[in-house]
Amino acid sequence: MDTFFKHLSDPEYMHVLLNPLPVYGLAITVIGLALALIFRSRPAIIIALALVFISGISAWPVLSYGQAAYDRVKSMSDPAGEQWLDEHMARGEKLIYAFYVLAGLAIAGMIVPIKWPRTATPLATTTLVLGFTTLGIGGWISYAGGHVRHKEFRFESPPPARAEEHHHGDEQQAVDSHHHAPEESPAESAQPQMERADHDKTPNGAEQPKTEEEKKQLEASRLQLEASRLQLEASRKQLEVSGGASPSASQSASPSVSPEHKHDEHPR
Repeated sequence: MDTFFKHLSDPEYMHVLLNPLPVYGLAITVIGLALALIFRSRPAIIIALALVFISGISAWPVLSYGQAAYDRVKSMSDPAGEQWLDEHMARGEKLIYAFYVLAGLAIAGMIVPIKWPRTATPLATTTLVLGFTTLGIGGWISYAGGHVRHKEFRFESPPPARAEEHHHGDEQQAVDSHHHAPEESPAESAQPQMERADHDKTPNGAEQPKTEEEKKQLEASRLQLEASRLQLEASRKQLEVSGGASPSASQSASPSVSPEHKHDEHPR
């Protein structure tokens, strides 16, 4: 029992626990409302409308818990499951209002006939029609939700990825490529950085810094790039000096051998 109450704080657990209410619960209540209308029993109609209200308004906590559990469930899903999860979330957020309208209409069917008795049957009939429509909407939403974790329900290919997911994926891919890119030598990376810095200072370049903090950061970056350029210049001169010293060493080594050869050539 302690484990059960502990999991009540988990949004993904509560979402799975409550999501049958807007679908299975609504299916039973609209059938009860239809039977109450057939037998023309006002007490039965009121009971059925109350159950319709409970089933309709239960979509609100189901959506809230689903939104809270979105990130965690997505991290546990495979790529196809992520696409179905995005589709499930999009359908729920767009069509949740049908359940709210149904709940409001059920309340009206219980209260309004108290003052206007002739509206009882039309309101109950309208609630019944909207109940069946909302039931179809709930089934369409839950159909996508069942494909998130249950691979055995995937009888078709996943829906196309949404635009915001593509955009997020492009950003993540850019970050990954930046981290995994081969390291460039200072000589190769400093020049493009200097060009970008010069481009930022031009009127037609990027937006100029608008705050004093941004100006300080830009100035610090410029000084750092200038120091890197001077260091590279010093390294280049050192390499030139080292390259110039090696021919002289080879020239000095070659004459040192020649006296020995000449000494061997003298007749004894």
